[in-house]
Amino acid sequence: MNPIKPLESALAALIPDAEALVEPFRRQFDPSAATGVPAHVTILYPFKPPDELTGDVIQILRDLFKELPAFTVSFNKIMQFPDAIFLAPEPAEPFRQMTRLIAGRFPETPPYRGEFKEIVPHLTVAQEGDPQKLASIAADFRAAASDQLPIRARINKVSLLENSNGYWQVRAVFPLH
Repeated sequence: MNPIKPLESALAALIPDAEALVEPFRRQFDPSAATGVPAHVTILYPFKPPDELTGDVIQILRDLFKELPAFTVSFNKIMQFPDAIFLAPEPAEPFRQMTRLIAGRFPETPPYRGEFKEIVPHLTVAQEGDPQKLASIAADFRAAASDQLPIRARINKVSLLENSNGYWQVRAVFPLH
């Protein structure tokens, strides 16, 4: 029996330029891809439950993001957490700044429920709890990525995603200036 998934939302910078490389790995090894989450760098997860995404909350987010500058990012480094492979964005600091800004305005929504002290911006490629399997996936991804990195992307908007219908979808988009 499948456990009931919580209704959630997230703020993320979508990275469509990375899809060609990461999608085959994410589809197979990242459960979020199967529920509609595209390649992205998380700004804040979890955010608010979808029923709390009121017009006022949307307007606050719109006002906060429009004050932040757009920027260009490059993904050239393949890195690992103990249970995941990811592409590290450079620069990473603009993502951290956005996370701190939103979490500061909505302190009831700490990044990753407050489980991690450090904010590590990343684009997840694969998740796997078995270290040997993760090493094998990492080797396959390094081979696939060898002639496709760096990936460059312009970050000029942040998307609010929510899963109220069981599948993640974009609820709102907030342009950066």
